[in-house]
This record gives sequence, C-alpha cells and structure tokens, in this order.
Amino acid sequence: ATSSLDRFLMVWKLKTQCRAYKFVGHAQAVTSVQFSPDGLLLASASQDCTVRLWIPCIHGESSVLKGHTASVRSVSFSHDGHFLASASNDKSIKIWSVRCQHLSFSLFHTHWVCCAKFSPDGRLIVSCSEDKSVRIWDTRNKTCTDSFLDYEGFANFVDFNPSGTCIASAGSSHTVKLWDIRMNKLLQHYKVHRAGVNCVSFHPSGNYLITASTDGTLKILDLSEGRLLYTLHGHKGPVLSVAFSKGGEKFASGGADAQVLLWKTNFDSFDYKEVLKHHIRRTHIDDPPHLLDIYPRSPHLHDEKLQSLQVNPTFDVTNTQTLDPPVVEIISSSPFST
Repeated sequence: ATSSLDRFLMVWKLKTQCRAYKFVGHAQAVTSVQFSPDGLLLASASQDCTVRLWIPCIHGESSVLKGHTASVRSVSFSHDGHFLASASNDKSIKIWSVRCQHLSFSLFHTHWVCCAKFSPDGRLIVSCSEDKSVRIWDTRNKTCTDSFLDYEGFANFVDFNPSGTCIASAGSSHTVKLWDIRMNKLLQHYKVHRAGVNCVSFHPSGNYLITASTDGTLKILDLSEGRLLYTLHGHKGPVLSVAFSKGGEKFASGGADAQVLLWKTNFDSFDYKEVLKHHIRRTHIDDPPHLLDIYPRSPHLHDEKLQSLQVNPTFDVTNTQTLDPPVVEIISSSPFST
C-alpha cells in the first residue's frame, strides 16, 4: 500500500500479473498509510485533517475519523489492531478505537507532531515533534514517562525496534539515533547521510536498520556491529519512506520522483523465523525487561567518512517494473461497521 501527494491510496498486487487499485476519498495529500496487523484494514492520514479506515477490497468502503484540526502526518496500529494512533500538526496525538471508530484520548506536544508509533506490546507510544523532543507515553495512565531532547534539530520519524526495548529517531540534522528506553541511554548515533533522514525501518530480526534520506539514498545499518553496510541508489530525488516486509525478505521505498521501488534483501541465510517467534513472546504484557539485547553497551558515534558498499539497481538488477499496470479506481462508499 502506498500514499501520495496526489490524494490517492494505491494498493499494488505484487504477483506476476501486476495490478493496482486506486482508492479515492481524501480531499488533500495522503501523508501516511498502514495495514492493520491482520491485513483486513488500511489506515490513512491526510492533509485534509482526517484519518480514514478502509477495507482494502473492490467495494472501497471507508470510515472517516474526524478530530484533528490540522494536517495529519502519521498513523500507526497497535499490535493487536484494536487501536490507532495519529500524529498531527495540531500538536496532538490522538488514539482511536478501531472497533468503535471513536476517539479514546489525546496526548500533546508543544509543536507540530511528525510521527507517533505504538510499541510492540501496545503499552507505550513513542512520538516526535518539531519541539525537538522525542517522548515516550504510557497508554494506561496517559502520561509522558520519558523525553529525549535533540538540540541539533528535530526528529522526522520514530519507531520501536521489534523487541520494544529501543527506539530509533530519524533527524532533520542528518542523523539516526538509537536509544535504550530502559536505561534512558543513547546507544548508537549515525551521521551517514548528507541531508535530513525522513524514515527508518527495522528488519524483523532487529539486527538491521534501513534509512531513507532527502540526499536521495537509502542506507542499511548493521546494528549488532554498529556499522554502515550498504548505500542504495535508485530514486531521483529525496527518498521519503521505506518499509521492510513482514518477514524481512523484501523492502519497499518511496520517493519524491513518484516512484516506489521494491528491493530484495540479501543479508545472510539466517533463519529469522525463530527470531520472530522470540520477539512475539516478548510482546506479552507481563514479560520482564530484557537486558541482554544485541546492542552494544556503550554509544557508537559514526561520521560521514564511513564507507559502505554502493548499490545502484539500474546497473545491478533487471528492472521488472510494469510500466502501465491496469489501475482499478475505487471511490469511497458508505462507512462500514466492524
């Protein structure tokens, strides 16, 4: 699923017979899109101040969630799919009940909120704002439990690692930072881009992080060794978003060049299924903190001199893009009930 400034959501079929479904309903640019954990719903955020829940089928049913008073920047489902967090330029994070389709509660920054994400166990929310803070919120008592300040700039994007013990923040100051939220400690600090970092995505194993930057590149970081592995070229202009597939075999990137590129990973032959099972066990609400994660115990600081393997898909792989896939336009119909 992709979202764009063209006001549409697109759902792409990735089988040999390429097909795209265009969902029409938002009045302005669509800034964020996410599948629910079970894949039965799509959530979208828009500059039209609304959040929409879609059933991604040919009927195009959707429900509008109204409550924000400014552009909505991001949406994030909780791990169980029962709640949705939306971040907005109205300085608020709103938590919605997916089942009842109503607002549960709101949390507030002092400036525009760029991004908000649920932790894997659903107990916490991490958010970042142009007030230069990254905040951790407890969803049970609805309070801010921790705050990290970045004096060099502000974070554009934040997310939890798969085990929920660390957060990554992507900064306007060209940096990516990893924080251990149990010890409130900066673990790793990467400055490998030449422009702002717009998005990051953790590999399901938690061992790798991929970054998307306005400098036109994607970079893959090896978190267990604290080093830059690959620099990927392919987009013509800023790279705005990136996301690993559920199993980590592929990742997709979206750019200001109106292209979505689908990449195949080639890290190693390790069986990640066991790692994924391990992370799923950690999302149980009564699990104790896990202090023996793979991350180094002391901060790693990286500068732009660090070299990596350069990968350019226009030279290295065959382009399997379907230039003109059949597009089925789906107009939003009446609201659905869950």
